[in-house]
Amino acid sequence: MSSSEDVLFSPSVKAEQTRLGSREMFEGREWQSELTPDLRQFLDAIDTFFFATATADGRPYIQHRGGPPGFLKSIGPTELAFADFAGNRQYITLGHLKENDRAHIFILHFASQQRVKLWGRARVVEGDLALMERLVDPTYKAKPQRAIVFRIEAYDINCRQHIVPRYTEAEIAPSVNKLIERIKELEEEVAKLKGER
Repeated sequence: MSSSEDVLFSPSVKAEQTRLGSREMFEGREWQSELTPDLRQFLDAIDTFFFATATADGRPYIQHRGGPPGFLKSIGPTELAFADFAGNRQYITLGHLKENDRAHIFILHFASQQRVKLWGRARVVEGDLALMERLVDPTYKAKPQRAIVFRIEAYDINCRQHIVPRYTEAEIAPSVNKLIERIKELEEEVAKLKGER
């Protein structure tokens, strides 16, 4: 089995790192493959990520995956899983995983300016009701069709540089609601002062 470093960096990548002077930064570094409590907590807030697969001959494909916060779930120390909801019916990811189980999860959380990259292998699981029950939020309207299980071989949490903060409606709602309440209070105070004239 190859080392975690070999999962991240092919021989040609290592050669480029050497040529451009960054190879020493990565030699001997320990790349994690087990989920930490901090990473699990981060995943609990995630409602979107990108899932990359490739054909047997290496033609890549990246697909957006979305769901309720925490839909990418830890199911073991080195395994994640998510429900595969009904979509555009192209089934590119499913076809790729039949011929090449190598996959990549790329998570970009704009609000916290965090980027998490996970390398691993994925498989499609159909008909496992117990697993689906663990993965599906019954209040979420999308129809689950199967599960995709991702075994982590290595991951990296790195560089906030160039990530412009952006916020979802749910993330800004508490602040907006406070402002709305304050505006309401001030409007009531103004109306009261006008009535006293």
